Amino acid sequence: MRFLSVCLLILSICPALLKAQTYSEWIESSFKYLDENRLDSAEMALKNALKAEPDYPVNAFLFHNLGTVQRRQGKNEEALQSYTLALTRYPENTVFLSARASLFSDKGDFKNALLDYNTLLEKEPDNEEALYQRGLLYLEIKNFELSERDFGRMMELNPQSFYARLGFASLYKIEGLYTDAEKIYNYLEEKEPDNPAIYAGRAELFLLTEKGGKALSDSNKAIRLSDETGNAYLYILRSKAKLLLHEKKSAAEDIEKAMVLGYDPEEAAALLKFTK
Repeated sequence: MRFLSVCLLILSICPALLKAQTYSEWIESSFKYLDENRLDSAEMALKNALKAEPDYPVNAFLFHNLGTVQRRQGKNEEALQSYTLALTRYPENTVFLSARASLFSDKGDFKNALLDYNTLLEKEPDNEEALYQRGLLYLEIKNFELSERDFGRMMELNPQSFYARLGFASLYKIEGLYTDAEKIYNYLEEKEPDNPAIYAGRAELFLLTEKGGKALSDSNKAIRLSDETGNAYLYILRSKAKLLLHEKKSAAEDIEKAMVLGYDPEEAAALLKFTK
């Protein structure tokens, strides 16, 4: 939906583009391909639009959306290039910064992800989504003080913040406060029972406490509630639960699925050894 709205905006604010029929037609074709979930064709259409009129300033939005289409196909390196091209034209655009930071994070490049979130938050210091994501990155590098600061800031901005609580659950989980973390996850499940992030986070908790059955149940729920192509990590999560339950063949299938979706091949290969 964001893709459609951005491209419609491009055409509405630039009537001159309508004269470049090839350009506008390629954009319209990309809408059609996305509706049909033909991501490879949508990628081709966007590339052709960019080739047809390479100098339009609003092409930054097309580069952003091209990156998102590539990311959904697991083409993370190409997606990173596309996001960077978008930011070359508009280096302080918070949508572009958020997209690239998220991709850096998925790739395990926490340093560059933090740089993008820092730039974003300098421009929008009260951006709750960016505060949440940066707080999670601080957890990854074990800077618990800064992580708690970001989640606390979210609570100041919005005392009912769902994601601030989710962030604190992650913090408590890493600190070994498993009972406190589980209480938060259970509370959040009552509030938003269809949110996959709850089940993914609680599945991680159950893995840490070696409760394979519960971890499998929660990872199944997280996958069912998510876009099938949207999160390779969920399949890694489920594979770990299956390994705890000695379901090696099924665990291997999940790891291979995660690799198809773009999960780091070295980490996946290391995990695959446990399925032999």
